[in-house]
Amino acid sequence: MNPIIVVVGARPNFMKMAPLYQDLKRRKLPVLFLHTGQHYDKNMSKVFFDELEMPEPDIYLGVGSGSHAEQTARIMIDFEKVCVKEKPSMVIVAGDVNSTIACALVASKLWIPVAHVEAGLRSFDRQMPEEINRILTDQISDLLLTPSVDANENLAKEGIPDEKIKFVGNIMIDTLLSNAEKAEKSIIHKKLKVEKGNYALLTLHRPSNVDEKEVLSGIVNALEYICKDISIVFPAHPRTTNKLKEFGLYDRVTKISNFVLTEPKGYLDFLALMKEAKIVLTDSGGLQEETTALGIPCLTLRENTERPITVEQGTNTIIGNREENIKIEYRKVIDNKSREQKIPDLWDGNTAKRIGDIVEAEIA
Repeated sequence: MNPIIVVVGARPNFMKMAPLYQDLKRRKLPVLFLHTGQHYDKNMSKVFFDELEMPEPDIYLGVGSGSHAEQTARIMIDFEKVCVKEKPSMVIVAGDVNSTIACALVASKLWIPVAHVEAGLRSFDRQMPEEINRILTDQISDLLLTPSVDANENLAKEGIPDEKIKFVGNIMIDTLLSNAEKAEKSIIHKKLKVEKGNYALLTLHRPSNVDEKEVLSGIVNALEYICKDISIVFPAHPRTTNKLKEFGLYDRVTKISNFVLTEPKGYLDFLALMKEAKIVLTDSGGLQEETTALGIPCLTLRENTERPITVEQGTNTIIGNREENIKIEYRKVIDNKSREQKIPDLWDGNTAKRIGDIVEAEIA
């Protein structure tokens, strides 16, 4: 049997592919684990492999950074060589990063079946590069493995045949649940000198939030307001750190009382921080899901979300990036204006097994 190639490239992929890779190996299926190298910083890549008990990649493309076109093109050129040599029975991609669309496109043109984990999510904002990646990957995939019912509906509206769509649940939750106990042993709170249950956790990296000085400055104003109440822990994305310095905001941020600026964290330390946070402020997609699973209030600094189920059923609120909105919505959470919430269907820790069953049947 020819191998199944499991592709990762950027940090969000690691949490999605770790449980699936382990499930496929348990079935004794031939698997090649390929890392494109899209995220190449040790804190944003290798630490995650170690903590999620993933092996060293069988194939490492090492593409590094670059513009969207440069990065996508390099991945395609190198991945095509791998496919021609290995002749995989299936290529499995996840999410919406450049590695996802690049590898799916190569495989599709070589008539290799493509399975897309986390298919069907839509923000309906085509200014987001990730939205373009999602739409195109879904159009050329043979198996569309969806995390929520709304994703199925999106794909149906786009003309994807029903037989290609498989509702399997959210694989990120597999990783979260299987690592929750290990995260309890983290000493990150002690290292950062923050009190469990009495801080906000912040992540910020999207161009819409960090690429314009006026927008980023307004967000910093809101953070100063929040820090009058509670501490903020900010594991800063390198790109955001660079923008803070470029706009002359870095020194100001470091002088905010109760603001804990730190480097990116590995999965277990970050999970420990998230589990004990009073509130999470983010522009990430995955954190909207994880906070819903954990029951932690989440304020998403975006105008839209590709994960509406986290708003409809979970703990997420979409608030945009205006200073006053951030302050108002933060205050609502702190003043305990809670709402009903529930865990969405099939966010149960068994998604990898459901995908494994489908993949095994497809390549048999």
